[in-house]
Amino acid sequence: MSDQTWQTIAIVAYLALMLGIGYAAFRNTKDLDDYMLGGRRLHPGVAALSAGASDMSGWLLMGLPGAIYVSGLVESWIAIGLTIGAWLNWTFVAPRLRAYTVVANNSITIPSFFENRLRDSAHLLRIAAGVIVLVFFTFYVSSGMVAGGTFFESSFGFDYTTGLLVVGGVTLAYTLFGGFLGATWTDVAQGLLMLCALVAVPIVAIADMGGWGAVREGIAAADTIAAADHLSFLAGASATGIISAVAWGLGYFGQPHIIVRFMAIRSPRDAKVGRRIGISWMIVTAAGAVVTGLIGVAYINVNGLTLDNPETVFLYLAQVLFHPLVAGLVLAAVLAAIMSTISSQLIVSSSALVEDLVRMTGREMTPRFQVMLGRLGVLAVAVVAMVIALDRTTTILDLVGFAWAGFGAAFGPLVLLSLYWRRLTRWGALAGMVVGATVAFTWGRSGLADTLYEIVPGFVAGLAVAVVVSLLTPRPDDSVIEEFDAARRVAAGEEPETVAS
Repeated sequence: MSDQTWQTIAIVAYLALMLGIGYAAFRNTKDLDDYMLGGRRLHPGVAALSAGASDMSGWLLMGLPGAIYVSGLVESWIAIGLTIGAWLNWTFVAPRLRAYTVVANNSITIPSFFENRLRDSAHLLRIAAGVIVLVFFTFYVSSGMVAGGTFFESSFGFDYTTGLLVVGGVTLAYTLFGGFLGATWTDVAQGLLMLCALVAVPIVAIADMGGWGAVREGIAAADTIAAADHLSFLAGASATGIISAVAWGLGYFGQPHIIVRFMAIRSPRDAKVGRRIGISWMIVTAAGAVVTGLIGVAYINVNGLTLDNPETVFLYLAQVLFHPLVAGLVLAAVLAAIMSTISSQLIVSSSALVEDLVRMTGREMTPRFQVMLGRLGVLAVAVVAMVIALDRTTTILDLVGFAWAGFGAAFGPLVLLSLYWRRLTRWGALAGMVVGATVAFTWGRSGLADTLYEIVPGFVAGLAVAVVVSLLTPRPDDSVIEEFDAARRVAAGEEPETVAS
């Protein structure tokens, strides 16, 4: 059989496995709480791997190695910032958010949590947050579609649009029917596959080139030709550039598709175990991606080759170093990274449509009808994202960066203030959310984004406005303060979990 036939067998087997997991999840989904949050019964290991896989997406196996291949270790500041941000998120947000979302009338989405936490009877917070989720997740899902089309185009010679439709169609299928459990269970399989691939490719590549010394020599030779310095963390960097890269870590506090995993774990105590597993996974996979990009520089130079698209360096090394069947499994890891993120984002987008924009109208709906609406929401967002992805003028990293900043600036300050500041008011939260999202959106669409990543001004503006407006408006009533203190005690394990009405 030809190499492509072996690789196709591996990819088809992987896609069939994902559909099988989605069907199993479908059999375990009975109502909207199951469809959106898995019934709050996730094992911490499952939550950690799911959060990692849904977080990293095609950026980890395509965007990051490609950036390292082009510019060197200076691009790794993003990975460093993300690792720090993820650790802080698991440590300070996960336990309190898990406790508070139950205490605050069993909130199953971030927008509904904001509304219940701040007693927003006018639903303004919920509407604004739901709209923000839909806008930025449409761009985020599009980035996954672009990565999927690029993957099939570079790996199998498919037409870009065909590849986009294959990835979008399969992911839509298991997410549409499996819901949150389908997305989460497939995330675990995908996260493990990504881990194996990002360990195997660098090790085999280093051995193939004769050791790390030979890799360094190849990088030095390439740097001499290109007048570059791939092994420097500072070459070509500015202070604002490094700040912008590390500031990606700020985004973690406001990413709905990540922090929803915190809401779904079995108890606040599970956050500690989840952090250990999640951060360990993240460090190993990020290091593998960085080393893969560096090896690509040496390998391409030593063999006198050229690489048309830097974001395919991981794909290229996998195909030339492994038996085609094994290479197909490694390529499946790239597909796993892409699909895991798309599925998680589709679920949160669906929750914004159904739980946060439709159900708040007060219309009585049966559990079956609610799940049907959830599936229609998944379908609608997926179709719009596919249409946007047909335009290939932006890179994967550009699309991801824009959406990441939007969520980080709009929701990040509010999540932290909601969990740690009693004095936050609904008007402060609403003003901070709108200002954060607006600043990030306009800054990202202007030339200023080339100087400073839009999440920095957006996050700072949103935080400042939320605090100032809260101090200028009437303080929350006693019931809000009592609920805040109860959630804190539940998170600390000082009292059992109960649902407040």
